[in-house]
Amino acid sequence: MKNTSAYILSAKRVIDIEISAVQQLAHRLNDNFVQACDLLATCTGKVVVCGMGKSGHIGHKIAATLASTGTPSFFMHPGEANHGDLGMLSENDVLLAISNSGETSELVNLLPVVKRLNVPVIAMTNRANSTLGQHADIVLDISVEQEACSLGLAPTSSTTTTLVLGDALAIALLDAKGFTPNDFALSHPGGSLGRKLLLKVADIMLTDGDLPLVGATATVTEALLEISSKGLGMTGIIDENKTLVGIFTDGDLRRILDAKTDIHTTKVNAVMTRGGRVTTADTLAVEALNIMEAHKISALMVVDDQQRPIGAFNMHMLLKAGVI
Repeated sequence: MKNTSAYILSAKRVIDIEISAVQQLAHRLNDNFVQACDLLATCTGKVVVCGMGKSGHIGHKIAATLASTGTPSFFMHPGEANHGDLGMLSENDVLLAISNSGETSELVNLLPVVKRLNVPVIAMTNRANSTLGQHADIVLDISVEQEACSLGLAPTSSTTTTLVLGDALAIALLDAKGFTPNDFALSHPGGSLGRKLLLKVADIMLTDGDLPLVGATATVTEALLEISSKGLGMTGIIDENKTLVGIFTDGDLRRILDAKTDIHTTKVNAVMTRGGRVTTADTLAVEALNIMEAHKISALMVVDDQQRPIGAFNMHMLLKAGVI
């Protein structure tokens, strides 16, 4: 059985080779890359990614990354395209064809029909003079000095550089289009990213009868009963106009107990935290979380434009909503 150090040496060799391949890729970026970005940015249809075998697996990922970052895209299997699926392609699309050798038969067989449709072709290949390269409008070089496979057979470095180049295209387009976090969230509504970027304070806060509030003339004991019954670890303090004038928390309680303050007779407005940190209902929940973390607080009051409390929430509610 191979010893542990031999496994690590083998792994490091692979990583070093692939790092080197990606670094070389960066030095080969040229006007062809700029032209490819321009073509994709002005595409009024879809970016159709096509590749066979390992190139196909990488193509699936590139298409998914393009689609999720604001460039409509899908993957088309070249084998299936030869048997009817080429109908997916329309004249407003761009074909992003991936073939390390540039001679993949299933892909090359599509080129005459693609040309008749006047669909521009961006080729990702290591041979610009290959059949694919010669029929492409733009060629992006994915060549590598060596595969990381010790036999020199399994696609390793070449698939890594192809994937990285695909990511480079997608993110260059994202930056050029001014794609925003909100745009990204709209394409990921069901995942944690969507929850973090779309969920607002209004979606999670407690309101009405569940909102912990006492008047400014209430005693500390009355404030404690409100804190206990509402379960947020704090209560808002309001004046006669129902404007928020302060916050009373578990932490405030500990401080006055240390000072041996009489909680039965002391008015809460004498020991509350005046003002306190607040947020608004239309604030993103993740932004509210940032406020709480920055100021080391576990709950927030939510106010309207007249500083009247309309809601409240705590860290536990953010955790339950999937924001944390």
